[in-house]
Amino acid sequence: MSYEVKSLNEECGIFGVWGHPDASKVTYFGLHSLQHRGQEGAGIVSTDGEKLYGHRDLGLLAEVFADERQLNRLVGNAAIGHVRYATAGNGSVDNIQPFLFKFYNGSYGLAHNGNLTNAKSLRKRLEQEGAIFHSNSDTEILMHLIRKSHRPTLVDQLKEALNQVKGGFAYLLLTEEAMIAALDPNGFRPLAIGQMKNGAYVIASETCALEVIGAKFVRDVKPGEIIIINDEGIQIDQYTTDTQYAICSMEFIYFARPDSNIAGVNVHTARKNMGRLLAKEAPVEADMVIGVPNSSLSAASGYAESSGIPYEMGLVKNQYVARTFIQPTQELREQGVRMKLSAVRGVVEGKRLVLVDDSIVRGTTSRRIVQLLKEAGAKEVHLRIASPPLKYPCFYGIDIQTRKELIAANYTIEQMREMIGCDTLSFLSEQGLIDAIGLNFDAPYTGLCMAYFNGDYPTPLYDYEEQYRKSLKEKTEFFKG
Repeated sequence: MSYEVKSLNEECGIFGVWGHPDASKVTYFGLHSLQHRGQEGAGIVSTDGEKLYGHRDLGLLAEVFADERQLNRLVGNAAIGHVRYATAGNGSVDNIQPFLFKFYNGSYGLAHNGNLTNAKSLRKRLEQEGAIFHSNSDTEILMHLIRKSHRPTLVDQLKEALNQVKGGFAYLLLTEEAMIAALDPNGFRPLAIGQMKNGAYVIASETCALEVIGAKFVRDVKPGEIIIINDEGIQIDQYTTDTQYAICSMEFIYFARPDSNIAGVNVHTARKNMGRLLAKEAPVEADMVIGVPNSSLSAASGYAESSGIPYEMGLVKNQYVARTFIQPTQELREQGVRMKLSAVRGVVEGKRLVLVDDSIVRGTTSRRIVQLLKEAGAKEVHLRIASPPLKYPCFYGIDIQTRKELIAANYTIEQMREMIGCDTLSFLSEQGLIDAIGLNFDAPYTGLCMAYFNGDYPTPLYDYEEQYRKSLKEKTEFFKG
Protein backbone atom coordinates (compact mmCIF):
# COMPACT_ATOMS: atom_id res chain seq x y z
CA MET A 1 0.00 0.00 0.00
CA SER A 2 1.43 3.36 -1.02
CA TYR A 3 0.95 6.42 1.18
CA GLU A 4 2.68 8.89 -1.12
CA VAL A 5 0.20 11.67 -1.84
CA LYS A 6 -0.23 12.43 -5.53
CA SER A 7 -2.85 15.18 -5.30
CA LEU A 8 -6.26 15.80 -3.83
CA ASN A 9 -7.92 12.67 -5.14
CA GLU A 10 -11.53 11.64 -4.96
CA GLU A 11 -12.51 8.55 -3.07
CA CYS A 12 -14.98 6.40 -5.02
CA GLY A 13 -18.57 6.41 -6.21
CA ILE A 14 -21.17 3.70 -5.62
CA PHE A 15 -24.62 3.19 -7.11
CA GLY A 16 -27.29 0.51 -6.79
CA VAL A 17 -30.82 -0.18 -8.03
CA TRP A 18 -33.44 -2.75 -7.04
CA GLY A 19 -36.59 -3.47 -9.03
CA HIS A 20 -35.87 -2.23 -12.56
CA PRO A 21 -35.92 -4.49 -15.66
CA ASP A 22 -32.83 -2.70 -17.06
CA ALA A 23 -30.96 -2.56 -13.76
CA SER A 24 -27.44 -2.79 -15.19
CA LYS A 25 -28.14 0.00 -17.72
CA VAL A 26 -29.66 2.22 -15.01
CA THR A 27 -26.54 1.54 -12.94
CA TYR A 28 -24.33 2.48 -15.90
CA PHE A 29 -26.06 5.86 -16.22
CA GLY A 30 -25.91 6.41 -12.46
CA LEU A 31 -22.19 5.63 -12.38
CA HIS A 32 -21.60 7.92 -15.35
CA SER A 33 -22.78 10.88 -13.29
CA LEU A 34 -20.39 9.77 -10.50
CA GLN A 35 -17.36 9.43 -12.82
CA HIS A 36 -15.75 12.48 -11.17
CA ARG A 37 -15.37 10.38 -8.00
CA GLY A 38 -13.11 7.79 -9.62
CA GLN A 39 -11.48 7.33 -13.02
CA GLU A 40 -9.17 4.40 -12.39
CA GLY A 41 -11.62 1.53 -12.73
CA ALA A 42 -15.29 0.61 -12.86
CA GLY A 43 -17.56 -2.37 -12.50
CA ILE A 44 -21.15 -3.59 -12.19
CA VAL A 45 -22.66 -6.70 -10.55
CA SER A 46 -26.28 -7.67 -11.30
CA THR A 47 -28.70 -10.39 -10.23
CA ASP A 48 -31.76 -12.05 -11.78
CA GLY A 49 -32.76 -13.52 -8.44
CA GLU A 50 -30.97 -16.80 -9.11
CA LYS A 51 -27.40 -15.86 -10.02
CA LEU A 52 -25.06 -12.89 -9.79
CA TYR A 53 -23.24 -11.60 -12.86
CA GLY A 54 -20.30 -9.21 -12.90
CA HIS A 55 -17.91 -7.26 -15.10
CA ARG A 56 -15.11 -4.92 -14.00
CA ASP A 57 -11.91 -3.52 -15.44
CA LEU A 58 -9.39 -0.69 -15.33
CA GLY A 59 -10.31 2.58 -17.04
CA LEU A 60 -13.20 4.99 -17.33
CA LEU A 61 -16.74 3.60 -17.24
CA ALA A 62 -17.21 4.07 -21.00
CA GLU A 63 -13.96 2.18 -21.65
CA VAL A 64 -14.84 -0.68 -19.29
CA PHE A 65 -18.21 -1.12 -21.03
CA ALA A 66 -17.13 -0.10 -24.54
CA ASP A 67 -18.58 -3.38 -25.83
CA GLU A 68 -22.31 -3.14 -25.15
CA ARG A 69 -22.51 -6.94 -24.99
CA GLN A 70 -20.68 -6.78 -21.64
CA LEU A 71 -23.52 -4.71 -20.22
CA ASN A 72 -26.19 -6.89 -21.85
CA ARG A 73 -24.74 -9.96 -20.10
CA LEU A 74 -25.47 -8.35 -16.72
CA VAL A 75 -29.10 -9.43 -16.64
CA GLY A 76 -31.64 -9.02 -13.86
CA ASN A 77 -33.72 -6.38 -12.11
CA ALA A 78 -31.09 -5.41 -9.52
CA ALA A 79 -27.49 -4.21 -9.77
CA ILE A 80 -24.75 -2.37 -7.91
CA GLY A 81 -21.81 -0.50 -9.43
CA HIS A 82 -18.60 1.26 -8.50
CA VAL A 83 -16.20 3.80 -9.97
CA ARG A 84 -12.83 3.76 -8.28
CA TYR A 85 -9.94 5.89 -7.30
CA ALA A 86 -7.49 3.91 -5.17
CA THR A 87 -7.40 5.01 -1.53
CA ALA A 88 -6.25 1.61 -0.22
CA GLY A 89 -4.80 -1.08 -2.44
CA ASN A 90 -2.93 -0.70 -5.70
CA GLY A 91 -4.22 -0.09 -9.20
CA SER A 92 -4.57 -3.68 -10.39
CA VAL A 93 -7.79 -5.18 -11.77
CA ASP A 94 -7.97 -7.40 -8.65
CA ASN A 95 -8.88 -4.28 -6.65
CA ILE A 96 -11.60 -3.04 -9.01
CA GLN A 97 -15.08 -3.29 -7.54
CA PRO A 98 -17.76 -4.43 -7.02
CA PHE A 99 -16.18 -7.65 -5.77
CA LEU A 100 -18.15 -10.79 -6.65
CA PHE A 101 -17.95 -13.62 -4.13
CA LYS A 102 -19.45 -17.05 -4.86
CA PHE A 103 -20.04 -19.49 -2.01
CA TYR A 104 -21.81 -22.85 -1.73
CA ASN A 105 -24.83 -21.19 -0.14
CA GLY A 106 -25.10 -17.99 -2.18
CA SER A 107 -23.27 -15.16 -3.91
CA TYR A 108 -22.48 -11.59 -2.90
CA GLY A 109 -21.56 -8.42 -4.73
CA LEU A 110 -19.79 -5.82 -2.58
CA ALA A 111 -18.87 -2.18 -3.27
CA HIS A 112 -17.24 0.25 -0.83
CA ASN A 113 -16.53 3.97 -0.72
CA GLY A 114 -14.13 5.07 2.02
CA ASN A 115 -11.15 3.78 3.95
CA LEU A 116 -10.91 1.57 7.03
CA THR A 117 -8.53 2.79 9.72
CA ASN A 118 -8.13 -0.68 11.30
CA ALA A 119 -7.85 -2.66 8.06
CA LYS A 120 -4.24 -3.72 8.62
CA SER A 121 -4.84 -5.26 12.04
CA LEU A 122 -8.13 -6.87 10.96
CA ARG A 123 -6.49 -8.40 7.91
CA LYS A 124 -3.60 -9.74 9.97
CA ARG A 125 -6.03 -11.35 12.43
CA LEU A 126 -8.14 -12.86 9.64
CA GLU A 127 -5.11 -14.27 7.83
CA GLN A 128 -3.85 -15.80 11.07
CA GLU A 129 -7.27 -17.48 11.34
CA GLY A 130 -6.94 -18.92 7.82
CA ALA A 131 -8.56 -16.30 5.59
CA ILE A 132 -7.22 -16.00 2.03
CA PHE A 133 -7.39 -12.57 0.37
CA HIS A 134 -7.60 -12.11 -3.41
CA SER A 135 -6.94 -8.36 -3.36
CA ASN A 136 -5.07 -5.87 -1.18
CA SER A 137 -8.13 -3.63 -0.92
CA ASP A 138 -9.63 -3.11 2.54
CA THR A 139 -13.10 -3.79 1.07
CA GLU A 140 -12.60 -7.55 1.06
CA ILE A 141 -12.23 -7.55 4.86
CA LEU A 142 -15.96 -7.01 5.39
CA MET A 143 -16.88 -10.16 3.49
CA HIS A 144 -14.46 -12.28 5.55
CA LEU A 145 -16.00 -10.86 8.74
CA ILE A 146 -19.53 -11.64 7.49
CA ARG A 147 -18.60 -15.23 6.62
CA LYS A 148 -16.95 -15.81 9.99
CA SER A 149 -20.05 -14.71 11.90
CA HIS A 150 -22.24 -17.45 13.42
CA ARG A 151 -25.31 -15.26 13.68
CA PRO A 152 -28.54 -16.64 12.13
CA THR A 153 -29.28 -14.15 9.32
CA LEU A 154 -27.22 -12.18 6.82
CA VAL A 155 -28.35 -8.88 8.36
CA ASP A 156 -27.26 -10.07 11.82
CA GLN A 157 -23.92 -11.23 10.38
CA LEU A 158 -23.50 -7.85 8.64
CA LYS A 159 -24.23 -5.98 11.87
CA GLU A 160 -21.57 -7.97 13.71
CA ALA A 161 -19.07 -7.27 10.90
CA LEU A 162 -19.87 -3.54 10.71
CA ASN A 163 -19.20 -3.15 14.42
CA GLN A 164 -15.67 -4.47 13.88
CA VAL A 165 -14.60 -2.21 11.00
CA LYS A 166 -13.56 1.37 11.82
CA GLY A 167 -13.10 4.50 9.74
CA GLY A 168 -15.03 5.88 6.79
CA PHE A 169 -17.28 3.55 4.82
CA ALA A 170 -20.36 3.46 2.65
CA TYR A 171 -21.11 -0.13 1.60
CA LEU A 172 -23.45 -1.62 -0.99
CA LEU A 173 -24.05 -5.38 -0.74
CA LEU A 174 -26.03 -7.34 -3.35
CA THR A 175 -27.41 -10.86 -2.98
CA GLU A 176 -29.99 -12.84 -4.95
CA GLU A 177 -32.64 -11.68 -2.46
CA ALA A 178 -31.73 -8.12 -1.45
CA MET A 179 -29.63 -4.98 -1.84
CA ILE A 180 -28.22 -3.70 1.45
CA ALA A 181 -26.53 -0.36 2.16
CA ALA A 182 -24.62 0.66 5.29
CA LEU A 183 -22.96 3.89 6.40
CA ASP A 184 -20.24 4.44 9.02
CA PRO A 185 -21.17 5.91 12.44
CA ASN A 186 -19.91 9.38 11.43
CA GLY A 187 -21.41 9.58 7.94
CA PHE A 188 -18.06 10.65 6.45
CA ARG A 189 -19.18 9.66 2.96
CA PRO A 190 -22.54 10.79 1.55
CA LEU A 191 -25.16 8.18 0.58
CA ALA A 192 -28.64 8.98 -0.72
CA ILE A 193 -31.79 6.94 -1.36
CA GLY A 194 -34.09 7.64 -4.32
CA GLN A 195 -37.11 6.06 -6.00
CA MET A 196 -37.85 5.79 -9.71
CA LYS A 197 -41.27 6.20 -11.33
CA ASN A 198 -41.75 2.42 -11.60
CA GLY A 199 -41.14 2.08 -7.85
CA ALA A 200 -37.52 0.86 -8.11
CA TYR A 201 -35.28 2.03 -5.27
CA VAL A 202 -31.81 3.42 -5.94
CA ILE A 203 -28.89 4.25 -3.65
CA ALA A 204 -26.08 6.54 -4.75
CA SER A 205 -23.02 8.37 -3.43
CA GLU A 206 -24.50 11.68 -4.63
CA THR A 207 -27.96 12.98 -5.43
CA CYS A 208 -26.79 14.05 -8.91
CA ALA A 209 -26.90 10.35 -9.84
CA LEU A 210 -30.58 10.23 -8.87
CA GLU A 211 -31.39 13.17 -11.13
CA VAL A 212 -29.83 11.64 -14.23
CA ILE A 213 -32.03 8.51 -14.04
CA GLY A 214 -35.19 10.41 -13.08
CA ALA A 215 -35.34 9.15 -9.50
CA LYS A 216 -36.94 11.21 -6.75
CA PHE A 217 -34.87 11.83 -3.62
CA VAL A 218 -36.31 9.95 -0.62
CA ARG A 219 -33.80 10.50 2.20
CA ASP A 220 -30.12 10.34 3.12
CA VAL A 221 -28.72 7.20 4.68
CA LYS A 222 -27.88 8.21 8.25
CA PRO A 223 -24.78 7.27 10.28
CA GLY A 224 -24.96 3.75 11.72
CA GLU A 225 -27.87 2.72 9.48
CA ILE A 226 -28.44 -0.41 7.42
CA ILE A 227 -30.90 -0.07 4.53
CA ILE A 228 -32.40 -3.34 3.28
CA ILE A 229 -34.19 -3.25 -0.08
CA ASN A 230 -35.95 -6.27 -1.60
CA ASP A 231 -39.14 -7.13 -3.48
CA GLU A 232 -41.17 -6.32 -0.37
CA GLY A 233 -39.87 -2.73 -0.24
CA ILE A 234 -37.42 -0.86 1.97
CA GLN A 235 -36.51 -1.54 5.59
CA ILE A 236 -34.37 0.74 7.78
CA ASP A 237 -32.30 -0.81 10.57
CA GLN A 238 -29.30 0.17 12.71
CA TYR A 239 -26.11 -1.66 13.60
CA THR A 240 -25.08 0.98 16.18
CA THR A 241 -26.61 3.95 17.98
CA ASP A 242 -23.18 5.34 18.93
CA THR A 243 -23.17 7.87 16.08
CA GLN A 244 -22.09 11.47 15.52
CA TYR A 245 -22.23 13.25 12.16
CA ALA A 246 -18.81 14.22 10.77
CA ILE A 247 -19.47 14.67 7.05
CA CYS A 248 -16.27 15.12 5.04
CA SER A 249 -15.92 18.88 4.51
CA MET A 250 -13.96 18.22 1.30
CA GLU A 251 -17.17 16.85 -0.24
CA PHE A 252 -18.56 20.39 -0.11
CA ILE A 253 -15.26 22.07 -1.03
CA TYR A 254 -14.13 19.91 -3.94
CA PHE A 255 -15.33 16.33 -4.41
CA ALA A 256 -19.09 16.44 -4.93
CA ARG A 257 -20.74 17.76 -8.07
CA PRO A 258 -22.29 21.24 -7.67
CA ASP A 259 -25.75 19.88 -8.51
CA SER A 260 -25.65 17.41 -5.60
CA ASN A 261 -27.22 17.96 -2.19
CA ILE A 262 -25.53 16.60 0.95
CA ALA A 263 -27.46 16.54 4.23
CA GLY A 264 -29.95 18.95 2.71
CA VAL A 265 -27.30 21.46 1.59
CA ASN A 266 -26.77 22.19 -2.11
CA VAL A 267 -23.07 21.94 -2.97
CA HIS A 268 -23.08 24.88 -5.41
CA THR A 269 -24.79 27.09 -2.81
CA ALA A 270 -22.24 26.08 -0.14
CA ARG A 271 -19.35 26.88 -2.51
CA LYS A 272 -20.86 30.21 -3.47
CA ASN A 273 -21.19 31.04 0.23
CA MET A 274 -17.51 30.12 0.69
CA GLY A 275 -16.63 32.69 -1.97
CA ARG A 276 -18.88 35.33 -0.41
CA LEU A 277 -17.36 34.91 3.05
CA LEU A 278 -13.85 34.78 1.56
CA ALA A 279 -14.46 38.18 -0.06
CA LYS A 280 -15.40 39.60 3.36
CA GLU A 281 -12.46 37.97 5.15
CA ALA A 282 -9.83 38.74 2.48
CA PRO A 283 -10.79 41.78 0.37
CA VAL A 284 -8.42 43.21 -2.23
CA GLU A 285 -8.52 45.94 -4.87
CA ALA A 286 -8.73 44.31 -8.30
CA ASP A 287 -10.26 44.62 -11.77
CA MET A 288 -11.82 41.17 -12.07
CA VAL A 289 -12.45 37.86 -10.36
CA ILE A 290 -11.68 34.60 -12.15
CA GLY A 291 -12.11 31.00 -10.97
CA VAL A 292 -10.13 27.85 -11.68
CA PRO A 293 -12.41 25.61 -13.76
CA ASN A 294 -14.47 23.73 -12.84
CA SER A 295 -14.69 23.13 -9.10
CA SER A 296 -13.89 26.74 -8.12
CA LEU A 297 -16.34 28.57 -10.39
CA SER A 298 -19.11 28.59 -7.76
CA ALA A 299 -16.81 30.11 -5.13
CA ALA A 300 -15.46 32.65 -7.66
CA SER A 301 -18.99 33.83 -8.50
CA GLY A 302 -19.69 34.24 -4.77
CA TYR A 303 -16.51 36.26 -4.29
CA ALA A 304 -17.40 38.51 -7.23
CA GLU A 305 -20.98 39.00 -6.03
CA SER A 306 -19.95 39.93 -2.51
CA SER A 307 -17.00 42.16 -3.50
CA GLY A 308 -18.69 43.92 -6.40
CA ILE A 309 -15.69 43.10 -8.62
CA PRO A 310 -16.78 41.78 -12.06
CA TYR A 311 -16.57 38.03 -12.66
CA GLU A 312 -14.79 37.13 -15.91
CA MET A 313 -13.66 34.01 -17.75
CA GLY A 314 -9.89 34.38 -17.54
CA LEU A 315 -9.10 30.66 -17.70
CA VAL A 316 -10.48 28.12 -20.16
CA LYS A 317 -10.43 24.38 -19.49
CA ASN A 318 -9.79 21.79 -22.17
CA GLN A 319 -12.53 19.27 -21.35
CA TYR A 320 -10.76 16.42 -23.15
CA VAL A 321 -7.63 16.17 -21.03
CA ALA A 322 -7.43 13.76 -18.09
CA ARG A 323 -7.04 15.28 -14.63
CA THR A 324 -3.46 16.16 -13.76
CA PHE A 325 -3.20 13.77 -10.79
CA ILE A 326 -3.31 10.84 -13.22
CA GLN A 327 0.12 11.84 -14.57
CA PRO A 328 2.77 9.53 -13.12
CA THR A 329 5.58 12.05 -12.62
CA GLN A 330 5.74 15.59 -11.30
CA GLU A 331 7.19 16.88 -14.58
CA LEU A 332 4.32 15.40 -16.60
CA ARG A 333 1.81 16.60 -14.01
CA GLU A 334 3.03 20.19 -14.31
CA GLN A 335 2.94 19.96 -18.12
CA GLY A 336 -0.61 18.66 -17.70
CA VAL A 337 -1.64 21.99 -16.16
CA ARG A 338 -0.78 23.80 -19.41
CA MET A 339 -2.58 21.13 -21.44
CA LYS A 340 -5.63 21.41 -19.24
CA LEU A 341 -5.88 25.19 -18.76
CA SER A 342 -5.36 28.19 -21.00
CA ALA A 343 -5.25 31.82 -19.91
CA VAL A 344 -7.42 34.19 -21.99
CA ARG A 345 -4.92 36.92 -22.87
CA GLY A 346 -7.57 39.28 -24.24
CA VAL A 347 -9.33 39.22 -20.87
CA VAL A 348 -6.48 39.22 -18.33
CA GLU A 349 -3.77 41.32 -20.01
CA GLY A 350 -2.92 44.42 -17.96
CA LYS A 351 -5.49 43.54 -15.30
CA ARG A 352 -5.34 43.03 -11.52
CA LEU A 353 -6.88 39.60 -10.91
CA VAL A 354 -8.46 37.83 -7.97
CA LEU A 355 -7.83 34.15 -8.70
CA VAL A 356 -10.19 31.91 -6.69
CA ASP A 357 -9.36 28.24 -6.14
CA ASP A 358 -10.91 25.63 -3.84
CA SER A 359 -7.77 24.33 -2.12
CA ILE A 360 -3.98 24.04 -2.23
CA VAL A 361 -2.34 20.63 -1.75
CA ARG A 362 1.27 20.74 -2.98
CA GLY A 363 1.06 24.22 -4.45
CA THR A 364 2.64 23.19 -7.76
CA THR A 365 -0.62 23.52 -9.72
CA SER A 366 -1.29 26.94 -8.15
CA ARG A 367 2.19 28.09 -9.10
CA ARG A 368 1.71 27.00 -12.72
CA ILE A 369 -1.69 28.73 -12.99
CA VAL A 370 -0.29 32.00 -11.58
CA GLN A 371 2.59 31.71 -14.06
CA LEU A 372 0.14 31.14 -16.95
CA LEU A 373 -1.79 34.28 -16.03
CA LYS A 374 1.33 36.43 -15.65
CA GLU A 375 2.70 35.14 -18.97
CA ALA A 376 -0.63 36.22 -20.49
CA GLY A 377 0.00 39.76 -19.22
CA ALA A 378 -1.84 39.87 -15.88
CA LYS A 379 -0.61 42.86 -13.90
CA GLU A 380 -1.32 41.32 -10.45
CA VAL A 381 -2.62 37.94 -9.29
CA HIS A 382 -4.21 37.79 -5.84
CA LEU A 383 -4.82 34.15 -4.94
CA ARG A 384 -7.84 33.44 -2.73
CA ILE A 385 -8.52 29.91 -1.48
CA ALA A 386 -12.13 29.01 -0.58
CA SER A 387 -11.10 26.65 2.23
CA PRO A 388 -8.65 26.72 5.16
CA PRO A 389 -5.02 25.56 4.65
CA LEU A 390 -4.72 21.75 4.29
CA LYS A 391 -2.28 20.79 7.04
CA TYR A 392 -3.18 17.26 8.13
CA PRO A 393 -3.64 13.88 6.43
CA CYS A 394 -6.98 12.16 5.89
CA PHE A 395 -7.53 8.53 6.86
CA TYR A 396 -11.20 8.17 5.96
CA GLY A 397 -11.09 7.81 2.18
CA ILE A 398 -9.13 10.70 0.63
CA ASP A 399 -5.67 9.98 -0.71
CA ILE A 400 -3.82 12.35 1.65
CA GLN A 401 -2.14 10.14 4.21
CA THR A 402 1.11 11.99 4.84
CA ARG A 403 2.00 15.61 5.63
CA LYS A 404 5.15 15.47 3.51
CA GLU A 405 3.54 16.95 0.39
CA LEU A 406 1.05 19.29 2.06
CA ILE A 407 2.66 22.66 1.50
CA ALA A 408 0.59 24.37 4.25
CA ALA A 409 1.87 21.82 6.79
CA ASN A 410 5.43 22.97 6.22
CA TYR A 411 5.37 26.68 5.36
CA THR A 412 3.78 29.95 6.47
CA ILE A 413 1.26 31.69 4.23
CA GLU A 414 3.86 34.29 3.28
CA GLN A 415 6.38 31.56 2.38
CA MET A 416 3.70 29.83 0.31
CA ARG A 417 2.91 33.12 -1.45
CA GLU A 418 6.56 33.53 -2.43
CA MET A 419 6.80 29.94 -3.70
CA ILE A 420 3.58 30.17 -5.72
CA GLY A 421 4.50 33.58 -7.11
CA CYS A 422 1.21 35.40 -6.48
CA ASP A 423 0.98 38.98 -5.21
CA THR A 424 -1.14 38.12 -2.16
CA LEU A 425 -2.49 34.85 -0.74
CA SER A 426 -5.39 34.31 1.67
CA PHE A 427 -7.47 31.35 2.83
CA LEU A 428 -11.02 31.05 4.13
CA SER A 429 -11.13 30.62 7.91
CA GLU A 430 -12.40 27.42 9.55
CA GLN A 431 -15.40 29.28 10.96
CA GLY A 432 -16.03 30.78 7.53
CA LEU A 433 -16.16 27.30 6.03
CA ILE A 434 -18.53 26.04 8.74
CA ASP A 435 -20.81 29.06 8.27
CA ALA A 436 -20.73 28.75 4.46
CA ILE A 437 -21.87 25.12 4.50
CA GLY A 438 -24.44 25.87 7.19
CA LEU A 439 -25.33 22.41 8.46
CA ASN A 440 -27.90 22.62 11.24
CA PHE A 441 -26.25 20.83 14.15
CA ASP A 442 -26.22 21.77 17.81
CA ALA A 443 -22.99 23.25 19.18
CA PRO A 444 -20.26 22.20 19.78
CA TYR A 445 -20.79 19.79 16.87
CA THR A 446 -20.53 21.23 13.38
CA GLY A 447 -21.56 17.99 11.67
CA LEU A 448 -18.37 18.30 9.59
CA CYS A 449 -15.01 16.55 9.63
CA MET A 450 -12.47 19.39 9.74
CA ALA A 451 -9.47 17.22 10.59
CA TYR A 452 -7.61 18.16 7.37
CA PHE A 453 -7.37 21.73 8.67
CA ASN A 454 -6.93 21.35 12.43
CA GLY A 455 -5.90 17.72 13.14
CA ASP A 456 -9.02 17.13 15.25
CA TYR A 457 -9.95 13.61 14.11
CA PRO A 458 -13.47 12.49 15.07
CA THR A 459 -12.38 8.86 15.63
CA PRO A 460 -9.30 6.99 16.88
CA LEU A 461 -6.79 6.42 14.05
CA TYR A 462 -6.03 2.79 14.97
CA ASP A 463 -3.50 1.42 12.43
CA TYR A 464 -2.61 4.94 11.26
CA GLU A 465 -1.73 6.33 14.70
CA GLU A 466 2.02 5.66 14.45
CA GLN A 467 2.13 6.82 10.82
CA TYR A 468 0.35 10.04 11.79
CA ARG A 469 2.75 10.78 14.66
CA LYS A 470 5.69 10.14 12.35
CA SER A 471 4.23 12.43 9.68
CA LEU A 472 4.07 15.31 12.19
CA LYS A 473 7.88 15.30 12.28
CA GLU A 474 8.34 15.11 8.51
CA LYS A 475 9.19 18.14 6.44
CA THR A 476 9.72 18.31 2.71
CA GLU A 477 11.43 20.93 0.59
CA PHE A 478 9.09 22.14 -2.15
CA PHE A 479 9.90 23.20 -5.70
CA LYS A 480 13.47 21.97 -5.68
CA GLY A 481 15.22 20.62 -8.73
